[in-house]
Amino acid sequence: MVSRSSTTAPSPRAEADAGAPTPVILIIEARFYEDIAEELVQGAIAAIEARGASYMRVSVPGALEIPAVIRFAVGSMALTDGHRHFDGYVALGCVIRGETTHYDHVCTESIRGVHDLALRYALAVGNGILTVENFDQAWARAARDKGNKGGVAANAALDMVAIKHSFLPRR
Repeated sequence: MVSRSSTTAPSPRAEADAGAPTPVILIIEARFYEDIAEELVQGAIAAIEARGASYMRVSVPGALEIPAVIRFAVGSMALTDGHRHFDGYVALGCVIRGETTHYDHVCTESIRGVHDLALRYALAVGNGILTVENFDQAWARAARDKGNKGGVAANAALDMVAIKHSFLPRR
């Protein structure tokens, strides 16, 4: 039997839209597959703008570099007393299986790196790193009129920002 509390927290999307400060999201995009990356980014931007948030984009060569950029951003906030503040992060990229085990290492390490950072620093992260067998699968997930995983990742990041803010003391 599932019991329901009478103090259920509001939906993250409802709370984010109900007067919370405008979130600033850092989009980190791996450009190894340019057309897939661009579709992921456009989906993310559309979702961020639809939710009234703002964003900054950083491009990296491939998925393995994404965790380092998130860590750079976290470190720069500590060094500059929070001068450049990001409320959330959207990791976007694509890894397509090839003929060697390199695919397995890139998938595992890029996603593990992002996840480890989210846990270590209590970051609101939307993970849109596609791990697929072929280009057709990648496109089906990236295309805004199909899977729109860029938009899904951006919405996940914004939902996590709202959830994180719900745990902060009210002013």
